[in-house]
Amino acid sequence: MSSKSELTHIEIEGHQVPVKIYREWRRSIRYSIGKTAVHLRLPTLLTQSQCRDQVAALRRWTIGEFARRPDLKQRFIRPMFEDGDRLQVGDRSYRLRIGFFDRSTHAAKLREGEIELRLSQAETNRHKLAKAVRHLLSRVVAQDFHPEITARVHQLNRQHFRQPVEGVQLKYNVTNWGSCSAKRNINLSTRLLFAPPKVIDYVIIHELAHLVEMNHSRRFWDLVAAAMPDYEEQEKWLKKFGHRCDF
Repeated sequence: MSSKSELTHIEIEGHQVPVKIYREWRRSIRYSIGKTAVHLRLPTLLTQSQCRDQVAALRRWTIGEFARRPDLKQRFIRPMFEDGDRLQVGDRSYRLRIGFFDRSTHAAKLREGEIELRLSQAETNRHKLAKAVRHLLSRVVAQDFHPEITARVHQLNRQHFRQPVEGVQLKYNVTNWGSCSAKRNINLSTRLLFAPPKVIDYVIIHELAHLVEMNHSRRFWDLVAAAMPDYEEQEKWLKKFGHRCDF
């Protein structure tokens, strides 16, 4: 079934929530909430006026779903950090120093356990500002954790796989917890740093196993199980609590 999509937003609690609208050859109208956007599937023959009505209806439905499922709401609406707040990531606690300045870009740096955020006072869009803060915090925390995580990747690799690893990267990513590139780089989402150590180990093992078996074949899962027999428990944790892992 072919479909055309367009991107728009609905405003909820002062936040711009992304909406993907799909025009399809279908009879019914369908709402759903994805990882990065709310989805609206509409019949192709609806008029523009009918489409606007459905976007308004989608907003009401989404507000109801957010009230019923706080974990879904957290994907799109998070309270803004304030000056003096603390950010807890694993066993490390960072005090945030947030200021707005007459500058064109945002910047952040870590100094003696404090993350200083220098934000542009020209940015008035709350959604864009929150997104910028998340990425700034992610970048600073990634730099702080990178030596430890890199050492753990190599340790688990020596114990279980003994494969060449070209590099380890920590980046903000909401679409997956980790990946293994064709160049044999292990990429991990900074959101993973909020998870328990054994869950972090599972994702590392999962990606290291891809150095041996690139697909999710039976052989791949046998490799994972040999390194971590209770890996399914770690997968369950991510499915149940993964929404809490974010900046």
